[in-house]
Amino acid sequence: MFDWNQLTIWMGDSSSTRWVFAAVVLFITVVANRYLIRALHLLTQSLAQRTETTLDDTLLQAAEKPLGWLIMLWGIWASVMVINPPSDAFPIVAIVEHIGRIASIILIGWFVWRLVDGLSVYAMSKAQKTDSALDDQLVPFISKTLKLFIIVTGVLVVAQNMGYSVSGLIASLGIGGIAVAMAARDTIANLFGSVMLLVDRPFIVGDWIKTSDFEGVVEEIGFRSTKIRTFERTLVNVPNSLLANMVIDNIDARSMRRIKMRIGITYGTTTEKMQRAIEGIEKILREHPGVDQGFSLVKFDNFEDSSLSIFLYYFSQSKEWAVYLQVRQEVNMQIMQLLESLGLSFAFPSRSLYIEKGQDEVCQ
Repeated sequence: MFDWNQLTIWMGDSSSTRWVFAAVVLFITVVANRYLIRALHLLTQSLAQRTETTLDDTLLQAAEKPLGWLIMLWGIWASVMVINPPSDAFPIVAIVEHIGRIASIILIGWFVWRLVDGLSVYAMSKAQKTDSALDDQLVPFISKTLKLFIIVTGVLVVAQNMGYSVSGLIASLGIGGIAVAMAARDTIANLFGSVMLLVDRPFIVGDWIKTSDFEGVVEEIGFRSTKIRTFERTLVNVPNSLLANMVIDNIDARSMRRIKMRIGITYGTTTEKMQRAIEGIEKILREHPGVDQGFSLVKFDNFEDSSLSIFLYYFSQSKEWAVYLQVRQEVNMQIMQLLESLGLSFAFPSRSLYIEKGQDEVCQ
């Protein structure tokens, strides 16, 4: 370790010499900070052209800002140590040394934080290229876990440097563990719920899910809660402990979409035209490229109050909502054209009123 006492003895007791030397240290610090950052930029660009991986770029980008501040901090720290003012009136050297250590720890923690951010972006880009959806959910989960670990570790190290006993703090946590566990039972339950959601995978980010309480698209699975974007564009935060015990209907897990509907035509329809209408609709479903051919039904199933009901039941091949609606529209348009060509009309709710004339009115 550098001996500042030997340096001050070498410079002598001249205050002007100390101030000049401190100014030189600050000048070197500013120049080193400026050109080192520029060198990091050039090195990052050079590595980006020479290497296929982006890990080296991530490391350099994460180190750039923290390293610049760290150089400035050490330069100021060194300048104060060179000046070495008397500590009788104000112990500036001890204060700067104390603050410098704490600030160095914070800057190192900032560097690790930025490194975790860069690595999570790199890992997410790799995860999106795989077929499995589990890694897409694990990457942000692990990233948040590492950041929490960085915060806890940084707080403990800073507390240790401020003179607090970390071992005593941990021991006191052991004594008050029951109270802490009781206060944090909901948080622990949500944490275990998030783990169960990642293991069971009833849904992934981007899925459209439906429960008895809400319906929407999953935006994020966090430590404590899962964010659901509803179709009214509101954001619902559901605690993971509750979500893990809910009955969840994953709409996007289906391979196709069901279409179920009824067509009502007027009572003036003849048996022959009804048969031709049913056969024509069956042909439309068979020939449409967007209709799944695994199963479909077209049946004249009921005599309604004001119509003859034809029941349709089929599936679109695509589960995407826009494609599903397009298939449904095209089938409906072709059914309308078929019924128009047969001279049939759609029925609507109506009533016929029959009025009987009295005997006296008939005789007149």
